[in-house]
Amino acid sequence: MAEVAGYLAGKTVVIDATVGAGGHAEALLDSGVGTVVGLDRDPEALAEASRRLAGRGGFRPVMARFSRLTEVAAELGLSEVGVVLYDLGVSSMQLDRPGRGFSYRAEGPLDMRMGGGEDAPTAAEVVNGYSEEDLARIVFEYGEERLARRIARAIVRARTRAPITTTGQLASVVASAVGRRRGGPHPARRTFQALRIEVNREIEELAASLPQAAGLLEPGGRLAVISYHSIEDRTVKRFIASEPTLISVEKKPVRPTEPERQANPRARSAKLRVAEEVGQVAA
Repeated sequence: MAEVAGYLAGKTVVIDATVGAGGHAEALLDSGVGTVVGLDRDPEALAEASRRLAGRGGFRPVMARFSRLTEVAAELGLSEVGVVLYDLGVSSMQLDRPGRGFSYRAEGPLDMRMGGGEDAPTAAEVVNGYSEEDLARIVFEYGEERLARRIARAIVRARTRAPITTTGQLASVVASAVGRRRGGPHPARRTFQALRIEVNREIEELAASLPQAAGLLEPGGRLAVISYHSIEDRTVKRFIASEPTLISVEKKPVRPTEPERQANPRARSAKLRVAEEVGQVAA
């Protein structure tokens, strides 16, 4: 979101906890930030950010999950930072590479691991190994899909005939189960989102990371989170409300402008929340 740099400008050290291809990191460095520590669990994303920001002395790439925020800061000798920024969810680069298995629009292996070959179950292992009850639970909870039980039944029925190992197979199973409305979004969209969140333990990672971020902020420092899912946004909102030394900079989350939504349809659901470390109990 274009507004991010404006909320965070003027800080000396920023941890970009989800650096991705480096877009936010570049904007922050251009705005005068002295050092941006860019974390990402995805080696392909980190390599892309490093290429993009090659020669920028203020950029320090680190391959790590953001649930290791305190550990990474200690390794870099940072006791306080001015900003911790999160841009949650899946990146355009991940979606646009069929071999990563994130997209229902292209045929690829049913993987979805953000960390590539890290020790974590693939989406195929979840789809073929979880019980019908557990599949329905994650599709309902993380995908906010009202037809979750029907989809889970269809997956279990299909996998008894043959394992579901590709994105195309899964998308077809879901579409057959719930149908497709002309002009509407792909019927597998919510199921794919739910599986990605489950595979990468995204909500657990966020809940573990936010207290670490707050603990690293200097007085006047800011926590900024861009979320794309209601569960992510609720997690962030409740955390900020529960922290006595954080106050929200805006009463409501900042949404992308209409030109931004038209230029990047994937940003249409984005919400930016910014909170400031006040160094005392907020009234």
